Amino acid sequence: MSSKRTPTVKPRHVLCFLCPRDAFQRLTVELEARGASHGFRVDREFSKAAPDPRMPGSFEVCRDRVAVDGWLPSDASAVARHGAVIYVLSPPMTKATAVDISTEALALVAFGLKHGATAAKGESAGVAHGAKRWGLLARRSAGAKAKGDRLAMSRHARVAFAKRPLESPDHYESVGFHLVGLPEVFLTKDLDGLTTALLMDQIANEMVADGVAVALKARGLRLSKESSHPTDSFKFNPFGIAKPRRHGAHSLAPQTA
Repeated sequence: MSSKRTPTVKPRHVLCFLCPRDAFQRLTVELEARGASHGFRVDREFSKAAPDPRMPGSFEVCRDRVAVDGWLPSDASAVARHGAVIYVLSPPMTKATAVDISTEALALVAFGLKHGATAAKGESAGVAHGAKRWGLLARRSAGAKAKGDRLAMSRHARVAFAKRPLESPDHYESVGFHLVGLPEVFLTKDLDGLTTALLMDQIANEMVADGVAVALKARGLRLSKESSHPTDSFKFNPFGIAKPRRHGAHSLAPQTA
């Protein structure tokens, strides 16, 4: 059922870290200390110094299938051998703060993986990368932040934490663009999945560079406030969904008005 109600939950990150059991207490303290200045906190209710048998299946569903070598056999092995689970929550985000908080979330993932975590995923959109891929994305993000390149910061955070493309019966969709303050992008199934992922990324870059209204008009898209996710879900996007005005209305090149 679609929802147009006022959201009851603001976008926020729920980060999941797996680690050996004997690293649980230390890493919990270190993650909380590292993230505290930016409003991140460990969720002590759901974190536990014990393995979670659901994790192998969850990581397999969530792993990124777009990046080449984004998930390696060693990453699957690390998930299977984990001995503890730590959840970290970001502060709630607004459109204005989303990119900065997501940049810090990516830095925190890299920190955790350097200090004892063996695997990590973003629960808010259901995305897992391998340790090597997380590190690469974090380094790129840090470089963009050092240069003050907001477009690149948004892009790296979005690639890290959003899932695309997800296949529905009649369209492909993104989940997680709200984590950088953007509407989701839904596209009809005129292209293969990997090409659609590229197109979604291009449209997202244009929304950041040119503004949402201008970018959507150029692409022949409209902004809808409907959502298939309930308003109290961390996957709910309060910024809406960009959808084609008609079948086949999008292309790899911007349309003329």
